[in-house]
Amino acid sequence: MSTDLAVVHDVPKLPPRQADSHKGTYGRVLVVAGSCGMSGAAILSGSAALRGGAGLVWVACPSEVQEIVAAGNPCYLTTSIPHHTNGTFSPSSADHVAGLAEKADVVAVGPGLGSRPDVAHLLRTLLAAKPDQPAVLDADGITSLATDPGAYSLRPGRLVMTPHPGEFAKVLGITIAEVQARREPLAAEFAAKHNVVLLLKGHQTVVTDGRRVYRNPTGNPGMATGGSGDVLTGLIAALIGQELEPFDAAVLGAWAHGRAGDLAAAELSQVALTAADLLDYLPKVFLELERGGRVKSEN
Repeated sequence: MSTDLAVVHDVPKLPPRQADSHKGTYGRVLVVAGSCGMSGAAILSGSAALRGGAGLVWVACPSEVQEIVAAGNPCYLTTSIPHHTNGTFSPSSADHVAGLAEKADVVAVGPGLGSRPDVAHLLRTLLAAKPDQPAVLDADGITSLATDPGAYSLRPGRLVMTPHPGEFAKVLGITIAEVQARREPLAAEFAAKHNVVLLLKGHQTVVTDGRRVYRNPTGNPGMATGGSGDVLTGLIAALIGQELEPFDAAVLGAWAHGRAGDLAAAELSQVALTAADLLDYLPKVFLELERGGRVKSEN
């Protein structure tokens, strides 16, 4: 790891809620996610944004899965992304999503979208449309743009990327083993080059903006299950919507996500843990934080 990186130990806190606040106070989050067969990704991300404290959440998904996504949670709004009969997005779809983002404070994009070329066009259009707007890019959002790394720099200082080692290896054009051998330096170099916040998932998740690095101590192997990353995406977006800077939101999101997994595993076992369980245990995590509990990294 570069000796120039400042190691962060303290986990940021959300500002206290004011008595005269309203739902607009706590952020308008747009989640762009889901596709046929992967509607659960949109449901998990949207639900996590709600559990993370967002005031308003819209989930934009392909029209063919909108009814499923809408039934997944009554507390977010849904809107459809127009697409061709074969499920692909047209150029007008990209403009449509960029228009939806105009009403949001932060965008979470990628889970379950697929990685076709039309998805890459949609994502690039979205990222280029409002460069001052924070965004969280995950999963298919990352791999779809792997051959267009310049897109990662379209929101300078305002983009959080949350790859797992396989996705990061694809972006860098190296093996997963090489990523795992040099997690911190590779993450920091990438973050500095593209002016993003990079959250590299895995044991002791790494969060870095190229100047600072945080090593997350929470979490357990039971969280190695489908949908866990979708929850993290929505959670970080919600924290940004509550006025945390992207790096701080990624640090708190990583810690709270892992802590929810630890609480869930303690009651349910690591073996039986599912991504949906993380949503159920996030409230206990935020109660700990409100009561002044576990807010410091042990690293």
